[in-house]
Amino acid sequence: MMKDHDLKYPEWQVPLQEVILEFDLDQLPGKIQRLETLIFQRLQALRSTNDGADERHAIANGVEILRTVKKERLDFPDWKQNP
Repeated sequence: MMKDHDLKYPEWQVPLQEVILEFDLDQLPGKIQRLETLIFQRLQALRSTNDGADERHAIANGVEILRTVKKERLDFPDWKQNP
């Protein structure tokens, strides 16, 4: 696991790591909800700036990881499937 100081955006990447490493299905939904809130808040903050493209790209990757965790561990539907 990476150390906090190795992460470029630790305020939401650390909680993402916690989600990835959480295998207690009772704990996982709360950690996911916290992470989704942090990502939403960060995206809101980035809306008011012209820079942040790198972080927005990193967030997009993080959201994709989160979607996979939700699908594989919590049986969420895969919204990307074609009908």
